[in-house]
Amino acid sequence: MTTRRAIVRRGRPRGDDLAVEDPLVLGLEGPGVAPGGEVLATVMRTPGHDLELAAGWLCVETAGDPDARGVRRPEDLVSLRACRDHDTDRVLARLREGVRAPRARAFVTSSACGVCSADVVDLSGLRTSHARRDGWQVTGEVLAGLPGTLRAQQRVFARTGGLHAAGLATAEGAIDRVFEDVGRHNAVDKAVGRALLDGALPASDRLLVVSGRVSFELVQKAMAAGVVGLVAVSAPSSLAVDLAREHGLLLAGMVRDDGFNLYAGEELVR
Repeated sequence: MTTRRAIVRRGRPRGDDLAVEDPLVLGLEGPGVAPGGEVLATVMRTPGHDLELAAGWLCVETAGDPDARGVRRPEDLVSLRACRDHDTDRVLARLREGVRAPRARAFVTSSACGVCSADVVDLSGLRTSHARRDGWQVTGEVLAGLPGTLRAQQRVFARTGGLHAAGLATAEGAIDRVFEDVGRHNAVDKAVGRALLDGALPASDRLLVVSGRVSFELVQKAMAAGVVGLVAVSAPSSLAVDLAREHGLLLAGMVRDDGFNLYAGEELVR
């Protein structure tokens, strides 16, 4: 996940750890697919947890399927296989019969964000499950502490200062696993993918915690995962707020130890 480069600091040469950014090809294999696989997308990501990234990407990208034939359960993925071909990392998925693959993209999804699922702005068909437990609430104290809990597990960020992070938190403030990536949308896909592979979707008693800002595509990913809401270190966009309010998600931004802004779902915070 890291590499080292020579730099100059305060007039003196030294080495510095940098986060790796490298392409990952996501594709399909199996009956009816040409040998070598069918390419669905190429994403720029930080290596590590590539299977989770692929699983989360497939889950989110097929969440808008009105026929409900997308990737929603572990058994929808017959296999996930990582390999290297033509000097490029690849993950090839084999889908269960009847499960629909997302539409292939002819462009590279960059780590700069802003294009993930942006070709599907109409979210009216997005399947989401917010069957949260009766009486589910979280305290303001827990909300305020979640970014610190996330930060404590950002080991590569501590070395490089160059990665985003995401994790799923309980109402008690526990985050079992934190996933890092140069792209914030990739970090979320890794967290969602791990939950998918563990059979933990919809995550109707979890909060998605992210290290950066919240744009509409992150709300879209949260909806696909079925979480109760999002907690972010930075602010959301206007469309992210509108989408969260429309679908009943909790949305907390500018979260610090001494407070936070509630943009949606204030009835879920005590």
